[in-house]
Amino acid sequence: KAGGSLRDSYLDEGFILDKKIGVGQPKRVENAKILVANTGMDTDKIKIYGARVKVDSMDKVSAIEDAEKAKMKAKVEKIANFGINCFVNRQLIYNYPEQIFSEKGIMAIEHADFDGIEHLAAVTGGEIASTFDNPDAVQIGECKLIEEIIIGEDRMLRFSGVKTGSACSVVLRGASTHLLDEAERSLHDALAVLTQTVKHSQTVMGGGCTEVLMAQAIDNKAPSVPGKKALAMEAFARALRQLPNIIADNGGFDSSELVTQLRAAHHRGETTAGLDMRTGCVGDMEALGIREALKSKKQVLFSAAEAAEMILRVDDIIKCAPRQRQGQCRDGAYPSSKTKPLSPELECSSPVLLLRACYLAGLCSNSYDSNRNDAINDGTYSYNSFANSYGSNSRN
Repeated sequence: KAGGSLRDSYLDEGFILDKKIGVGQPKRVENAKILVANTGMDTDKIKIYGARVKVDSMDKVSAIEDAEKAKMKAKVEKIANFGINCFVNRQLIYNYPEQIFSEKGIMAIEHADFDGIEHLAAVTGGEIASTFDNPDAVQIGECKLIEEIIIGEDRMLRFSGVKTGSACSVVLRGASTHLLDEAERSLHDALAVLTQTVKHSQTVMGGGCTEVLMAQAIDNKAPSVPGKKALAMEAFARALRQLPNIIADNGGFDSSELVTQLRAAHHRGETTAGLDMRTGCVGDMEALGIREALKSKKQVLFSAAEAAEMILRVDDIIKCAPRQRQGQCRDGAYPSSKTKPLSPELECSSPVLLLRACYLAGLCSNSYDSNRNDAINDGTYSYNSFANSYGSNSRN
């Protein structure tokens, strides 16, 4: 939620649903029995194309409305027969069924997002129902407490003490939505790495320690390899040493100084030395507990090697010819152009280069159009025209 700073983010012990409680509904429910549904809580529409109902009196209109209310009341009664005190629906709940739920003391939550009700059903041990004729065939979710909380300026619902054990929600706060999106992506990446670490428990030293060790091993092996393969191995070792530089740059420290200290530490035999980004110095990764998942490290190296190999396999680059514009001759000049092409010496002279630099800087944006751009590239735009255009813009 926007507002506050990233330091205000926290881990909440419970499942948080970004929805409000309806009007007249209880604000707190203990020992909740939850029915999660995806059903329409409005009058059923006639599904025959072009069907109409004609009446000749208001009494018959009232009778139709009473029949619709009776049908909706019967549907709410079926839902109440499940023995629940909380009803969470994917679709809207209109005023009349909401009123009936309030009279029966059932908390009704409408228009919950689909991902939200799927996660809620999973953590509470329930199922998403769409029909209510057989209560025994539907699993009801349970939790110890449902209460309304306020995060920033928004009201939300928290389901705590869920049936499946422990469920938690990460509440991110930030000054802007852009900052929140960046924090969410970083958190998602961290959770993905943790998930892979749980599945594959093998880890390696972090902080650039592993990359330096691999680079040293490759450098020691390269002299014994004949031919050009040794050059490729040396280039790969140099690429590995760039990863500690990237870590230091991302941390906002002097990468040249830190990487030099790191290489000196490994040269002294400190094989567990790495970059500690909390203090901005070289530290013992084993003592600090800074480790990385082996599976993620392998994937990074494989992806980088495949990308480099793909680039090296490119034999040549085909450059597309410039598109011929309407009214332009085959040689690139325009019929209305009365000036002669510039000589090669004048083409590389300072005024022409200055014109192109001014165009890139946006100084000639008002008078330097696409046609003149083509004329400049083809050497048919005179220096006098540029002087007049540039002079008028500079005076403005």
